[in-house]
Amino acid sequence: MNERLLAPSAAASAEDSAAVHPSAIVDAGAVLGAGTRVWHFSHVCAGARIGAGCSLGQNVFVGNDVVVGNGVKIQNNVSVYDAVTLEDEVFCGPSMVFTNVYNPRAGIVRKDQYRRTLVRRGASIGANATIVCGVTVGRYAFVGAGAVVKGDVPDFAMVAGVPARQVGWISRFGERLALPLRGNGEAVCPHTGELYLVIDGACTQLPATLEL
Repeated sequence: MNERLLAPSAAASAEDSAAVHPSAIVDAGAVLGAGTRVWHFSHVCAGARIGAGCSLGQNVFVGNDVVVGNGVKIQNNVSVYDAVTLEDEVFCGPSMVFTNVYNPRAGIVRKDQYRRTLVRRGASIGANATIVCGVTVGRYAFVGAGAVVKGDVPDFAMVAGVPARQVGWISRFGERLALPLRGNGEAVCPHTGELYLVIDGACTQLPATLEL
C-alpha cells in the first residue's frame, strides 16, 4: 500500500506518529502508537489502545474495550470486538473472526456477559478462522485457515479444523517441529537454533543451541 496516501493521526504527535488513511475513522480518545498505520475504511473506537508499529488493513474495526500490543498485523476485513486483547506481534489473517458473546440474540442485550479473549505474543490466526470468545490462544501458536477455535490453544501449538484440534507444534520462527503431540520429546528450529522441549504434552522454548 502507498504510504503517501496516509496522513498523520491526531492521536499522536511524535515525529514517528501514527498515520491514518483519509477514508478511515479514528475516534477521539483512541491511542495509536508511533509508526502504526490505519488503512482504507477502517474504524478505531475511542477506547481502543493500540501499540507501536502496528498495521490495520482495509475495513478493520477495533472496539472500545480492546488492547493491541506492539507490532501487530491485522489484515483486511477483521473486526476486533470489545473484550479482546492482542499481545505483541500477533498476526490476524484476512477475514478472521472474533466474537465476544457465546449465545447472542438480536432481541436480548448481553453486554454484561462478554467473555474475554486473549491472544498471546507472536500467535498467528489464519484467514477466515473463527475464535469463539472466552479462550486464550497461546504464545506463538498457529491457528490454521478456516479453523473454529472453541477452547484454549497451548503455546507453540498448531491447530486446524472444525472444531479446531491440535495437529502439531510450531517454532517461534514459524517452522513445524518434529515433536510428539503427547508425552516427551525435543527438537531444534533449523533457522534459529532454539531448542524446544515437550514435557507431558506442554511445549517450552529454550535459548539457542546452534551457532548461526
